[in-house]
Amino acid sequence: MIHTDPLTMQYPTAVQTSLSANAIFARFDPSGRFIATAQHQGSALIWDMDSKNAIRWLEGHVKPLTSMDWSRNSKYLLTTSKDWNAIVWDIETAAEVDPCQRKRTVRFDAPVVSGSFHPKNCKILLILLSTGEAFIVDLRKGHAGRFELYDQHEGDDQRPAAFTVVHFDPIGRYVFVGTSNGSILVFHSRTKTLLARHKVTGAGIMRGFAFTKGGRRLTTNSSDRVLRLFYLPTYPSPPASSTTPSQPSTPNPQIVNQIQPESQVLEQEFEPVHRFHDPITKTAWHTMSYSPDGDWLAGGAADPANHKIYIWDIQHNGQFTTTLDGGREPLVHVDWHPSKPMIASTTSQGTVLVWHYPTPERWGAFAGGFEEVDENVVYEECEDEFDIEDENELERRKKIEEEQFVDIDTLDDLLISSSTGGTNGEVDEDTAWALDEPDDDLPGWTLKVVIEVTPEY
Repeated sequence: MIHTDPLTMQYPTAVQTSLSANAIFARFDPSGRFIATAQHQGSALIWDMDSKNAIRWLEGHVKPLTSMDWSRNSKYLLTTSKDWNAIVWDIETAAEVDPCQRKRTVRFDAPVVSGSFHPKNCKILLILLSTGEAFIVDLRKGHAGRFELYDQHEGDDQRPAAFTVVHFDPIGRYVFVGTSNGSILVFHSRTKTLLARHKVTGAGIMRGFAFTKGGRRLTTNSSDRVLRLFYLPTYPSPPASSTTPSQPSTPNPQIVNQIQPESQVLEQEFEPVHRFHDPITKTAWHTMSYSPDGDWLAGGAADPANHKIYIWDIQHNGQFTTTLDGGREPLVHVDWHPSKPMIASTTSQGTVLVWHYPTPERWGAFAGGFEEVDENVVYEECEDEFDIEDENELERRKKIEEEQFVDIDTLDDLLISSSTGGTNGEVDEDTAWALDEPDDDLPGWTLKVVIEVTPEY
């Protein structure tokens, strides 16, 4: 008798479809309905996963894109490029009304390596430049400014290590920074102060971060070709009296505010819980991505001759599960769907492969109590089989329901805590800061589908 539930299978196993997008990388939006692809010539395409058509063509950069990030409700897309610009795109705007659909363009003094939205407010950006500098760019009128994050040991004349990767934690309270000397720095988003400095022995240059949705697990990719999984400690918040830096008297996007770190910094060496690597070929990794529930980790191998995705089972001591083979076009990027066992991987030739778990046909879904068997069996009909409801069963269920306790208060506290970052319904100071002058990225907006004609490459 078959009891396998396809909903319990949390990692994909086969290619469902492919998009000829000439992409250098691709990202699912938070709803999972769209995929954004970055093109070599600087444009970006938004694809509808239902129709497999390009519905938005965002053309504003003149050099290749380096990163893309969706706002929490998919209304805005942030793109960064080697042309020194970061652009916030309004996806809701119809193409025929505003072909460019630009909401904001922010220019920097060097090529932009990466950019991301604050998880609670898309008017707050986190930017990394090719020069190794990182900035929190606040576009809100009451907080406008560019605030540099930096690590400077007191009394140390040596030049600090360059920043190589930056990332907000899932609730936006902290900024995690990877450096060229294998360290992880933790800054406080609101005060821009340095809270912790973690040394990772043998890591080399930090190249990428991946968080689980809960934010308690962090996986790093470094130049020593090893992915490391860490359980993060609880970082103390700055005193309540700590305030955000004062804004310039005359707001100017070119003004850079350098924030001095606090004197008390947690010095702690990080020891990984798990290490993931290829012991045979010693393959490096382009990127990694977690499944929505955090139970699976996908690593995109930097194999020059094959397209391979490695899957590890985090719930069972990080044991290796399987390898997805996408053919002879090398892999360059991997992104996991936000709610399904689905992965988008990008090849070196620009094709986006969409992997899924093939769901077998389940006849039991069409009739309650229907069971599938491997072979024919002799079936004996019960006397009350065709009764509408069995009286004994009804009485038993009624007694069980009467004894069940519904804890509504605890559920509400959990929901409030997860949405605000506080406990017992309280909104903490960091959340209040992020929600001050909120953005208009609200749920419920509708997208007018405009099918774009994909340009000839």
